[in-house]
Amino acid sequence: MKKLIISAFCVVSTLAYSQWNLPAASPRQTVEQQFSMAKITVDYGRPGVKGRKIFGELVPFGKVWRAGANSSTKITFAQSIDFGGKVVSAGTYGLFIIPQEKEWKVILNKDSQQWGAYEYDEKKNVADVTVPVQKSSEKQEYFEIALQPVDDNAIDLVLKWDFTKVVVPLKTGNPETAAKIVDKLKEIKQIEKDAAAKK
Repeated sequence: MKKLIISAFCVVSTLAYSQWNLPAASPRQTVEQQFSMAKITVDYGRPGVKGRKIFGELVPFGKVWRAGANSSTKITFAQSIDFGGKVVSAGTYGLFIIPQEKEWKVILNKDSQQWGAYEYDEKKNVADVTVPVQKSSEKQEYFEIALQPVDDNAIDLVLKWDFTKVVVPLKTGNPETAAKIVDKLKEIKQIEKDAAAKK
């Protein structure tokens, strides 16, 4: 009987542990934000500082970086976006960065399915924008990408790691068209509301 109880305990323990995973060195995260009429989604790996010097060493200046860890960072626009003054069609893109000490070039590339930036091809670049580096007073241990709405037609893509912060302003690709569609949607909603009230 004692052996039976021990065996049962071992089976239960094994099943319980099989549900666990070792902590990921660079956990994957997806962030999503409603923007204008649709959404922006970013899927990326989050490496940690872990006592290392990041920019200029781990992430060299002047060389393309995957904007995260492991597989390349993917950014999906569900509607057209103004990225650095260029209108980019809805779709999924690889997000890459060429960091310098005082500014970063942030790049959208057609290839979003590669590991790291080992096969990065600048010929597949769709758009890029150069933005200034900001020094943060608070340390960001794990690399973070955030989407911060500014207004109905503008949103900031914010990248933070260690004591470095960069803000990439994004806008609605065709604000006039978007505004007309939003007005039409509001009109339809009002008609539906009026019809429901008459029932």
